[in-house]
Amino acid sequence: MKFVDELRWRGMLHDITPGTEEMLEKETAKGYIGFDPTADSLHIGHMVQVMLLVHFQRAGHIPVALVGGATGMIGDPSGKSEERNLLDETTLRKNQEGIKKQLSKFLDFGSGRKNMAIMVNNYDWMKEFSFLEFIRQIGKHITVNYMMAKDSVKKRLGADSREGMSFTEFSYQLVQGYDFLHLYNEIGCRLQMGGSDQWGNIVTGTELIRRKTGGEAFALTCPLITKADGAKFGKTESGNVWLDPERTSPYHFYQFWLNVSDEDAARYIKVFTLLGRDEIERLIEEHGKSPHERLLQKRLAEEVTVLVHSRDDYQLAVEASQILFGKGTTETLRKMDEATFLSVFEGVPSFDVDRGILSAGVVFTALCAEHSAIFSSKGELRRLVQGGGVSLNKVRIDNPDLVVGQDQLLNDKYLLVQKGKKNYFLLRFV
Repeated sequence: MKFVDELRWRGMLHDITPGTEEMLEKETAKGYIGFDPTADSLHIGHMVQVMLLVHFQRAGHIPVALVGGATGMIGDPSGKSEERNLLDETTLRKNQEGIKKQLSKFLDFGSGRKNMAIMVNNYDWMKEFSFLEFIRQIGKHITVNYMMAKDSVKKRLGADSREGMSFTEFSYQLVQGYDFLHLYNEIGCRLQMGGSDQWGNIVTGTELIRRKTGGEAFALTCPLITKADGAKFGKTESGNVWLDPERTSPYHFYQFWLNVSDEDAARYIKVFTLLGRDEIERLIEEHGKSPHERLLQKRLAEEVTVLVHSRDDYQLAVEASQILFGKGTTETLRKMDEATFLSVFEGVPSFDVDRGILSAGVVFTALCAEHSAIFSSKGELRRLVQGGGVSLNKVRIDNPDLVVGQDQLLNDKYLLVQKGKKNYFLLRFV
C-alpha cells in the first residue's frame, strides 16, 4: 500500500512538501505526530491524526506518537483565540498515561515486528534544557520575521485579537520545531504529520533541521474535518465525544456516528474506518438507492465503535438503541452497566422511591400510583393493564397486583416502567 495514495482517495491529504512521496517509496521511514495531553483521554477530533499513524504503519513505515509533556505546559496557539491555562506536571503525567493506553489500541507498539510504533514524550528531552542553552542553540537559527509570518501568530496579533499573545505561546513553534530536530538526530525521523492548522509549526521544524544540520525533512498534513454545514466536528451539546468509555459511553459514542448526515457519513467512512475503497464505494452506491435505511451510518457506527471500544460494546449499543423502539428485552436491560442504562433513558421522567418498601415486596399498583406518580390512579393502571399496555423491565404486566421485590431491580437500583408504546418512566430506589 502506498501511504500517500491511500490518503488521497480517503480525502485525508491537505498539504505535502515536495519530495515526501519519493522519500516514502524509497525507504522505511519514521513519521511522527504530536498529541497534546490537555486531558487524560483523546476525543474523536484526534482520530484523524490517529488514523494517519495507523495507515502509516499499515504501509510498512514506523509511526512515532509524541505525547507533548513539554509543549502541553505551554499551550499551542494554533486555532486558539485566547491564552490557555497551563497544566502542572502531575496532571500532565496522568494525562499522558491515559493517551498512551488509548493509542495502544490502534498501533502496534510491542509485537517485535520491524515497523513497531514508538512512543516518546518531549518532556524527557526538554526538562533539563536551560533557557539560555535553548535560545543559543535553537533561537538563533529562526528569525522573528519567520515566526511572525505564521498564520497562528498573525491571527493572534491582528486587530481582532483582544489579548494578543504571550511570549510563552509565541515560543511554541520553536519548541515544536526542536522536537522534530531532536527526533531527526536521535532516531532518524524525517517526517512530521498533523492537522492542516499545524502546517506552520511543522515547517518551522523542517527549516530548523535544514539550518542546523543541512539535512532534509518533510511535512504532511490532513484537512481539518468539519460537518457538512460547516460546524465543528466532534462536538455535541454535552461537549466532546471522548474515546474513554468513562467520559463518553459506548452507547453515546455509537449514537454520534449513527446520527451523522448522509453527506458526512460518505466522507467519514473513508476517514475513520479501515474499509477498502471497493467496499466503501459499494456501500455509498447501495445507500444512495435506499437512503432511509441509513446503511452508511449503520456501517460507519459499527466500524468505529468496534475499533475504539470492542465488538461486545458495539452489540450492546445496538441492543440498547433498539429498546426505545420496542425491540429490547429484560436480558438486554440486565446486561447494561449503569452508565449505559442512564444514557439510553436520559430525559425519561424518574421518581425516587424508598428502598425499604421492597424488603417485604410491594404491589405494582401501589408502586406506580402511590409511591410514584406514573399513574394518576390505580383504576387507570388496571384499565391499561387489561389492554396490554403496561410493562415492567420490558415484560408485559398481566396482573396489576403483582408483588415487586428486590430481585427485579436493574443495576440493584432501578425499575423501568413502560406505559403505552413510547412512554417510559424510571423508578430509582434510594
